Amino acid sequence: MKTTLLGCAAVSLLSVAAFGADLAVPPAPPVVQPFAWTSCYGGVHAGGGAFRRDVTDPVQLAQDSVLGSGTTVGVTTTTINANGFLAGAQIGCDYQFYSHLVLGVEGAVSGSTLKSSTTIGFPAGFPGDQGAVNAKTDFLPSITARLGVALDRVLLYAKGGVAWAGDETNVIGSVAGTPFSFQGLDTRTGFTAGGGVDWAFSGPWSVNVEYDYYGFGHGNVFMTDSVNAFTGLVDTKQSIQVVKVGLNFHMWWSDQ
Repeated sequence: MKTTLLGCAAVSLLSVAAFGADLAVPPAPPVVQPFAWTSCYGGVHAGGGAFRRDVTDPVQLAQDSVLGSGTTVGVTTTTINANGFLAGAQIGCDYQFYSHLVLGVEGAVSGSTLKSSTTIGFPAGFPGDQGAVNAKTDFLPSITARLGVALDRVLLYAKGGVAWAGDETNVIGSVAGTPFSFQGLDTRTGFTAGGGVDWAFSGPWSVNVEYDYYGFGHGNVFMTDSVNAFTGLVDTKQSIQVVKVGLNFHMWWSDQ
């Protein structure tokens, strides 16, 4: 009798164990980690910009060179506003902290078509004497720090740092029957500040929209007229505003 009862108990335990195995809890799915912005990247950008350049004093430069020092009375500041396109490339590195804070550094350079001109008169010359002041910016390099907040695959950021502008200024015309053509080449150093939004839309690829302001303050530009061997200085003050779209490839992106 005891043997029979023990056998029945064993069978019952085996049955319960088998039933419990059938009801085993399935393994939990793996935890999906958020996108991480810690990486170095490189890419290209394109956009549009506008600049304002104040040139002081192109009238004195031309009249005093042709008619003699002291001819010009007073100071004339000429303002040139220009619009154009720009395109270039950038490289940088970001580090994302656990708090979603992102710190980074970026180097960028843009070539631009920013240029324009304005007309000036020469009152000390013959009636109707006038000329043109031309201004253009060929390139805009910068080195900036970047501070952002990561919202998974979206990064909101501000940036700022040092910038340079490759500028050219020309004063061309005629005073009292003497034609002239002054040219001044200058690489200006200033600052840039801006911000934007970056979206990691697919794997290691991200696209961003960004606004940047560039300020270059005042600076003297050495002007030369190779035809008449005239030389002189003008003061220029310049600011540039840029809106651009960029595409980046992140080399060590993480989306586990």
